[in-house]
Amino acid sequence: MNRPYLLLTPGPLTTSDTVKEAMLRDWCTWDKDYNGLVQSIRTRLVKLATSSCESYTSVLMQGSGTFSVESVIGTVVPQDGKLLVLTNGAYGNRIAQMAAVYGISASVLDFGETECVKAAAVQERLQADPDITHVAMVHCETTTGMLNPIADVSKIVKGRNKIFIVDAMSSFGGIPIDVAELEIDFLISSANKCIQGVPGFGFVIARTEALLSCKGQARSLSLDLYDQWAVMEKGGGKWRFTSPTHVVRAFDQALIELEAEGGIAARHERYKANQQLLAEGMTQLGFCALLPKELHSPIITSFYYPSSKRFSFEELYDKLKAAGFVVYPGKISSADTFRIGNIGEIYKEDIVRLLQVINNEMFW
Repeated sequence: MNRPYLLLTPGPLTTSDTVKEAMLRDWCTWDKDYNGLVQSIRTRLVKLATSSCESYTSVLMQGSGTFSVESVIGTVVPQDGKLLVLTNGAYGNRIAQMAAVYGISASVLDFGETECVKAAAVQERLQADPDITHVAMVHCETTTGMLNPIADVSKIVKGRNKIFIVDAMSSFGGIPIDVAELEIDFLISSANKCIQGVPGFGFVIARTEALLSCKGQARSLSLDLYDQWAVMEKGGGKWRFTSPTHVVRAFDQALIELEAEGGIAARHERYKANQQLLAEGMTQLGFCALLPKELHSPIITSFYYPSSKRFSFEELYDKLKAAGFVVYPGKISSADTFRIGNIGEIYKEDIVRLLQVINNEMFW
C-alpha cells in the first residue's frame, strides 16, 4: 500500500499493510462469528496482561482511549469514594478533569511536568488523607515521554488497600506488565497504540472482583463500564451499542502480528532499540532531550528546540513530512519542545533514515 509518511507519534501510529487490509471485509454486529472474534480478543488481552488469567477479565469500549479512561473513572469510584490522581503531564490532568466534571471527590498530587511520580509522596498523601479510596496514575506520560514507576506506587497503594487504576494507554503491548503481580485493579489502553491496531475502541483489563462491585455506580449510560462488560459476558461478545466492526477485525490481525513478532517482550526490545538509536542520533546532531536518560520511555522522546533563532518547528515539520515522516509538537508549558515517537510499524532503518533527513535539513 502507498504510505505518504510514517507516523512518529504515540498513536495513532503506522500500521502494517495486513492490519489495514483486514478492514476490507464487512461484519454484522449480531453475527456469531463476529461476536466470537470479540470474545477471542477479550481472552487474548487478559493473557497478554497476566499469567493469572482466572482473576481478570476485559471489556472493550467504543471511542478513543480517553473514552475508556472516562468509563473507568465514572464507573469505578462510588458516590462516597475519593480519588487520588497522580499527575505529571496532560493525561494525568485529564483524569483529574474527568473527576471534576462528574463531581467525584478528588485530590491531586502534582509532580510537575519533568519529574516522575514519587512513591514516597504518594505514601505521605495517603497517610494524611484516609478518605482516599482509589488512586489513578498514567504509566507512560506522553506529554514528555516519561515512564512512571507503577510497581513502586502499587506497593504503597495496595499496602493501604486502595483500588489502583493505571492508564497504560501508550505502554500496554509495548512494555511488559503483569497486572496481577502489580496488583492493578483496572488497566486501560487503546487499539491504536502498542498493539498496532487502528483507532476506534479502547479496552479495560479489570480484576473481576473489583469490577463486580461497580454495578449501578456509573454516571453515564454510554460509558457504563460494568454494563458494557455484563452485556459482553451474557451475549457472548455482543456490544451494547454499535461496535466499530472494521476496527475490531484490524485489532484481531494486530494481535496475530504481535504474537508472530514474539510477543510483548520482543516488541519492547524493538521499541527500546528504536528509542535508543533516536536519542543517541539526535544528541549527535546537537539536540538535547528534555528528560534525563533514566526517565525515558521506549515510546516517545521530547527534545528542546535548538538555541538558534533561525529554528522553526513548523518548517522542520513540513520538511520532514515531505520526506516521509510526521512528528509531534511539544505539549509542556515550561519549554519549547517537539516530540518524536518510535512505536508502530517502525524499525531501526526508519530511524536511521529520519536522522539522515534531519541532518540534511539542519538549516538553522
